[in-house]
Amino acid sequence: MAHPDAAAPTPGVGEVAALAAAVIGNVERVIRGKHDVIRLSLVCLLARGHLLIEDVPGVGKTSLAKALARSVGGTCRRIQFTPDLLPSDVTGVSVWNRVSGAFEFRPGGVFADIVLADEINRASPKTQSALLEAMEERQVTVDGTTHPLSDLFTVIATQNPVELEGTYPLPEAQLDRFLMRLEMGYPDPAAEADILAAHGHQQDLDALRAVTTPAELVSAARTCRTVHISEHLRAYVVALAGATRRHPDVLLGVSTRGALALQHAAQALAACAGREFLLPDDLQQAALPVLGHRIVLTTEAELAGRSPADVVGEVLRTVPVPPAGRYPAAG
Repeated sequence: MAHPDAAAPTPGVGEVAALAAAVIGNVERVIRGKHDVIRLSLVCLLARGHLLIEDVPGVGKTSLAKALARSVGGTCRRIQFTPDLLPSDVTGVSVWNRVSGAFEFRPGGVFADIVLADEINRASPKTQSALLEAMEERQVTVDGTTHPLSDLFTVIATQNPVELEGTYPLPEAQLDRFLMRLEMGYPDPAAEADILAAHGHQQDLDALRAVTTPAELVSAARTCRTVHISEHLRAYVVALAGATRRHPDVLLGVSTRGALALQHAAQALAACAGREFLLPDDLQQAALPVLGHRIVLTTEAELAGRSPADVVGEVLRTVPVPPAGRYPAAG
């Protein structure tokens, strides 16, 4: 499902910053008062990761996913996860064609640029795991045949953290596949009044036009990976991950995959700011969305009302930041 313009030239960081500003501004026409959430969602796409949005119903999770897809001109498919959803509904199935006398593959819901996995925790673990290969390898294997997914393929999953009856919590292995977990939160009073004055935002969403292409976004993602990270900041990433593993409230700390995800997200943040090199602030901004859902607390810590956000905050306060001058631009 590669796009015909997949060989788009690799842009500079200035062009990446301009692209990011255009996409963020476009999405903000629909999602009001959520600049930081929109920016981090785009950073997740540019870091070539998948996004988990966890919040109560009615705060714009689905609209955000659709607005991002419309802004990049990509295809968007929504999979409503329910207890009776089958793995083949997600990945696809081979069907016998009596005319041709052969099996034909019928693609499932993951064959799109942006896939909205709505209420992912309502499906059975078997169906949830059907996403694993797609999210990790960007391909699907059915009956021994491998089918590549879109170059841009990104899963934006949502779940409601309040209504837990009849749900199947995502296991750590599945959570680790998501680069970021974000909370939408309620809009501030001014933004909410603006939404009411506009009589909702569905009409705005339908009128949204693309400001870039999937190929341009993939090329911008390649540029993000070239953002320079000094040895001292790389050591800072390792120290942050290690501190979560040694924290007394933590049963399971951040994995090496999580440390790499933090680096990639910070590189995308730097590129969106028009910089060719990383600063500690990039890592600190990305720390909670990238690391929070990868931390498993001890039972005692949970009973004491502690949260992964508390652990990340303490780690950021206690791990020494490399002094200025230790992270200059490459060259």
